[in-house]
Amino acid sequence: MDFEQTIARIAHSEPLDFGSIFSRSIELFKKVWLQGFLVLLLTFVLILPFYILLYGPMLMAGITDPEMLGRDEMDPALMRAMIVLVPVVVLGVMTVSTALNAAFLRICMLKDTTGDGPDDYFYYFREGRWKKGFFLGLVILGLSLLGAALCGIGILYFIVPISLMPAFYAFNESLTPIEIAKASFRLGNKNWLTIFGLIIVMGLLAELGVFLCLVGVFFTAMLAKIPTYFIYKDAVQTEREG
Repeated sequence: MDFEQTIARIAHSEPLDFGSIFSRSIELFKKVWLQGFLVLLLTFVLILPFYILLYGPMLMAGITDPEMLGRDEMDPALMRAMIVLVPVVVLGVMTVSTALNAAFLRICMLKDTTGDGPDDYFYYFREGRWKKGFFLGLVILGLSLLGAALCGIGILYFIVPISLMPAFYAFNESLTPIEIAKASFRLGNKNWLTIFGLIIVMGLLAELGVFLCLVGVFFTAMLAKIPTYFIYKDAVQTEREG
């Protein structure tokens, strides 16, 4: 499905039904809670090397020069290293999280439609798909920084289209990162209040796992991602590609 077809489907789609998406998300979560936990676990494992890369120079500098920790100013060489490493780490983390989020939505689609199929967590890391994830991560990072620059108010607006981008990335591989962003804004603007409400409500429900001996939140956290699949399905009609 190309960009024009996608935009046309969004334009002619019915308004999203909050109650329907909410109830279907809860039902689907019963089928994919384990996959959601594994995606969260994989995310932690795959982004760990980036944080080691970021904090490694600081630890080494602290070991070789313990007095540095007591000084008010950072060592110039360490500061230069941090200036280079921070963007690399942020983009690496964004690429990994975007690819795994898309993989989880693809698994949700398989469980919802066919009820079977392989749980391919690394689907969007293969065959060059990670490149689109990288550039999409750049777009998301740019929007996040722009939202933060607007006194944080922009984040409330951008959170809706940003939350939709992994779905367009997962289900429409013909779109470029810029087209994904444009389509996400188009769908988000048409149903902003409904989508924002789903994000808030499902996010709060996902946090209830903290009451299950604290670790339960790791099993419920991905509940907040499931509505995105049904939002895309209802508005654009999910097509299995690849």
